[in-house]
Amino acid sequence: MQKTFPGYIVVEGAVGVGKTSLARRLAEIFGARPLLERPEENPFLERFYASRKHYALPTQLFFLFQRARQIQELKQADMFSTGFVADFLLDKDRLFARANLDNDELRLYEQVYQQMSLDLPQPDLVIFLQASVDVLMERIRRRGIPYEALIDRAYLQTLVDAYTQFFHHYYAAPLLVVNATEINFVDREADFQTLLEYIPRVRSGRHFFNPLVAP
Repeated sequence: MQKTFPGYIVVEGAVGVGKTSLARRLAEIFGARPLLERPEENPFLERFYASRKHYALPTQLFFLFQRARQIQELKQADMFSTGFVADFLLDKDRLFARANLDNDELRLYEQVYQQMSLDLPQPDLVIFLQASVDVLMERIRRRGIPYEALIDRAYLQTLVDAYTQFFHHYYAAPLLVVNATEINFVDREADFQTLLEYIPRVRSGRHFFNPLVAP
């Protein structure tokens, strides 16, 4: 049965945390349109993981253009009748840029970003999935995407720290921080239903959802 949908939800988190899988399930349950990253379309991504220094800028710019184009689709649609669930937040695009680009590249990227990110709609809810680096590494290993096997632990820790810092200062939309270390929204229906019941409570501010201690 389709449930009430708040318009525009974003699911975010580091690689391997399960954001795309959760976004797909939420879109299905809400009868909403999924707005998903398409990393397989980025021709630089595999080369980036093999040599981050040499391919960071084209990889980042490709994703920026791709994400901005997708959000333009959202702006042109009627969110009240359609609804969207995305697995990326354009605001956090700078997170990767600052982690991977040198100073000159970052200045160029920032100029492009400022032009691409004007007048974008803010989400009605952002769900930030958190998990430890050990958990992320294991999930990346299990899903077996060849180029992701090149992700090293130090880089993943850098991303986890950057995400944590970013969302610590994020106030642009209601935020639900989810401890995703022990839960599985895809394979365990009870986990998904527990989260689904909690989502309507988040209408403003920031909330913390830890299913290990939830009543």
